[in-house]
Amino acid sequence: MLDATNRSGGTATASPRATVTEPGAAVLTAAPLTLTASDRCARVLLSPWARLSLLLALLAAAGACVLLFQPQRLLAHGWPPQLGGFAAALLFAAAYGLCTVAFVPRPLLNLAAGALFGSALGLGAALAGTVLGAGIAFGLGRVLGQDALRPLLRGRLLRAADGQLSRHGFRSMMAARLFPGVPFWAANYCAAVSRMGWPAFLLATALGSVPNTAAYAVAGARAATPTSPAFLIAMACIAAPALAGAAIAWRKRHHLRGR
Repeated sequence: MLDATNRSGGTATASPRATVTEPGAAVLTAAPLTLTASDRCARVLLSPWARLSLLLALLAAAGACVLLFQPQRLLAHGWPPQLGGFAAALLFAAAYGLCTVAFVPRPLLNLAAGALFGSALGLGAALAGTVLGAGIAFGLGRVLGQDALRPLLRGRLLRAADGQLSRHGFRSMMAARLFPGVPFWAANYCAAVSRMGWPAFLLATALGSVPNTAAYAVAGARAATPTSPAFLIAMACIAAPALAGAAIAWRKRHHLRGR
């Protein structure tokens, strides 16, 4: 603000404006953000390692239930006689899927499917249960375990396997399903930790499980006549992929180590 010009003709000078703070004016200061106890608890519960711990607890509980109740014996020998047909096959497929998540061996379940429903319907029930169980395990591993386990993929073999599953998901999972030496649960959780997509995983599981599942279902359906041609052919179809897979794994071992 300019002062008034003095009478002697001098020029006006600017006087500095005084900064006046009005009485009662509120001074705003940035307060640091603080997390409440519920927010901290939620962060801990949703952390990658907490979710991985939950996954391990669920799998341990499932394994304990299998050891205590032995649901595979119920499926093989204690199936209610009043249940039959397509509805019973659907119920069996649901039980099959849950049992595979709990580490019940698939060959035993495939034999039970063939013995209970015959070759054709038993194969359909077993394949449906296979895809269901694989999808459940894949989902659990992807949601609860991937974030915690991916940073641990530092070894050469682990990184090579992860890269193969991530880049060539369908082809790699087809090979894993066709090779009987790869445990079903191990293939599911390894695929879940990788960056493989859902469609490739489920489609490869369904297609790759057909030969081995069909052989076991036929063997279960013809178990009462172990000298029949169908039973002998089924057993040969079970043994041949195992031998071929072992030979391929032996030849490819140097290639995998060198990556």
